[in-house]
Amino acid sequence: MLQDRKDLLGKKNSKKVAVGYDLGKSYAQISYCRLEETEPETVSAVTGTEQYNIPTVLCKRKGVGQWYYGKEAIKFAREEEGILVEDLLTLAERGEDVIVEGEAFDPAALLTLFVKRSLSLLNLRVSLNQIEAFMFTVDTLTPRMVDVLGKVAVGLNLKAQHICFQNHMESFYAYTLHQSKELWKNDVIIFEYDTVLKSLWFKCNARTTPQVVMIEQQEYSQMGRRVWKEDEEAKERQMEDLDQLFLSIAQRALQGEMVSTVFLLGDGFKEEWAKESLKFLCRNRRAFKGNNLYSKGACYGMMERLNASRQWKEYVYLGEDKLKSNIGMRALRRGEDSYYAILDAGTNWYEVTSDFDIILESGNTVDFVITPMTGGKVENKTIALEGLPERPRAATRLNVHIEMTAVNQAAVTIEDMGFGELFSSSGKAWTQTIMV
Repeated sequence: MLQDRKDLLGKKNSKKVAVGYDLGKSYAQISYCRLEETEPETVSAVTGTEQYNIPTVLCKRKGVGQWYYGKEAIKFAREEEGILVEDLLTLAERGEDVIVEGEAFDPAALLTLFVKRSLSLLNLRVSLNQIEAFMFTVDTLTPRMVDVLGKVAVGLNLKAQHICFQNHMESFYAYTLHQSKELWKNDVIIFEYDTVLKSLWFKCNARTTPQVVMIEQQEYSQMGRRVWKEDEEAKERQMEDLDQLFLSIAQRALQGEMVSTVFLLGDGFKEEWAKESLKFLCRNRRAFKGNNLYSKGACYGMMERLNASRQWKEYVYLGEDKLKSNIGMRALRRGEDSYYAILDAGTNWYEVTSDFDIILESGNTVDFVITPMTGGKVENKTIALEGLPERPRAATRLNVHIEMTAVNQAAVTIEDMGFGELFSSSGKAWTQTIMV
């Protein structure tokens, strides 16, 4: 109660926080957690309520350079006092100028303006200077989206030491691992219903070390969002039909599966139409309705990056953006054969890179060991260094640079560094792409 009173008085705790920002096409949400705490809070768009959704829109007031965001933007547009700009995320990903009242605007700059304005809601709770780490989460994290979010992050001018990105699947993973183990002793499924129904399915393979988690996504195009009839009887029939359709989808999906928990997310579940389907989902399972899972998951994920918990280290998530194999090499250390880890499975392919030096014992080849975490066969990938000068044993130093260029391929550059004052560098370098 003491902290609540401080908040009411406008006194902000000076301790550092991690922020999870869910940036969706229709709305955004903000969760945050003080670094010494364990449970994130979600910022309300309307003080004193659980209305977490901030519409992802801007509105330019007619004739002047004044911009509004969120619900206020929608209000001004409805009153015909401004021009509404929607689909900010899509526009930024496309990269085409947005024309408003004959003036061209950079879509990434508009998205940055929206995020910056929306953070004023967080600023009512904690100072933006307290942000130590910031995690964006979006539905799909394409290379283009990574570029857009990078521009937004720069434009925010935050003092945060860490700014990262992850998709909704990874936020689902982080959220789940921070729940009671009873809720995920078996599979966990999200049914998300906004424009169309889709499912995210959390599956864990306990037979591996670390335990591998995969998340499968499926879309059900037959269950698009409904526009309700004005006539009450017709609307009731619509709701019954939708309930039966969802029931049949859920029954087929869950048949023969061991599922501990079901989450129902999205505005499409706000209306009370899911009656028979909800009864089925609650049979021998836990079911929850909500809409701030992804922003909380982003916050959990950010905190784990700062200081990984013991449980976090026991699992690895191999999502669509994740490196699926460990990459390393065999090396001599103090006269004994050992394994040198280069890149680890479970890291985002677009974030990882490695630079290191090796001493080549003999020959003109460098071998990499690829160990799949999905149960495949361990492979050796060999790069031949054609034209490498012949030198005495262990008298060639090589610089190795490796970076992922896609989720399943790595670009390797090896440069001849010579060997101190004994042998000068030949200036040769070899670049090759290896599949992993």
